[in-house]
Amino acid sequence: MTVRTRFAPSPNGLLHLGHAYAAVVAHDLARARGGEFLVRIEDIDGTRSRAELIPEFLADLEWLGLHRDGPVLHQSTRLAAYAEAGERLKAMGLLYPCQCTRSEVLAAARQSGPDGPLYPGTCRGRAVDPEGAAWRLDMAKAVALAGPLTWTDELAGVQQADPQVFGDIVLLRKEAPASYHLAATVDDAAQGITLVTRGMDLFQSTRVHRLLQALLDLPVPIWHHHALLVEPDGRKLAKRRGSPALRDLRLAGADGTALAEDLRQGRLPAGLSLGHGVGQQA
Repeated sequence: MTVRTRFAPSPNGLLHLGHAYAAVVAHDLARARGGEFLVRIEDIDGTRSRAELIPEFLADLEWLGLHRDGPVLHQSTRLAAYAEAGERLKAMGLLYPCQCTRSEVLAAARQSGPDGPLYPGTCRGRAVDPEGAAWRLDMAKAVALAGPLTWTDELAGVQQADPQVFGDIVLLRKEAPASYHLAATVDDAAQGITLVTRGMDLFQSTRVHRLLQALLDLPVPIWHHHALLVEPDGRKLAKRRGSPALRDLRLAGADGTALAEDLRQGRLPAGLSLGHGVGQQA
């Protein structure tokens, strides 16, 4: 079986060094195993997605010396696939419409999960107009149907999939065709991804993705959750905090292949470090 990885950025801001590190990991794991490195653009985040950034992303990857295999997949071309997956889950009685606003959820929540305040089930079992509603997964029902599940991370080993800590998550959103959880899971299967590489900040999300794979009869990959580049205060690099953009470094004449090699060797810019990931020693 061909090993296949992917780098899947969202065009809501320029790529930074954290993205470069993630792309290097995905690229190098594929190349070391004679596999393929794919690129997917996750461009369905409503008005936050900016099409003009996509050429910059592709130029950044070339500048880093990370050459992709095959065409770029844009999630904006995959809306029918997300709708089909949603309809399958509805037909199984696993989704229900919800008209609650974010502020209402925040006010009513009594617990928090990996994605934030847990939805208290306000609309579950109620008659809700589905027009313009979000569609939530009835987590208890879904877990009961799927039964016990496990998943494997290359660094952390076999994990129990316990998605109930997420509560009744939204899978079909009001402002976008699908949630990250649903779209990424459906697309990884469609692209034949065998090794899902991503940062440790998404480790917990794999619980949900493994559940969706079971419910939708999708193939199960192996995961590789790597450490994150972090700032001196321990926070991961973020577009919204103005982390240095790869485009700016590229246009300033920096050597992208040398930067990629530095990231491989752990030679990081001053002030940055790798946060401890699963399987790493403190």
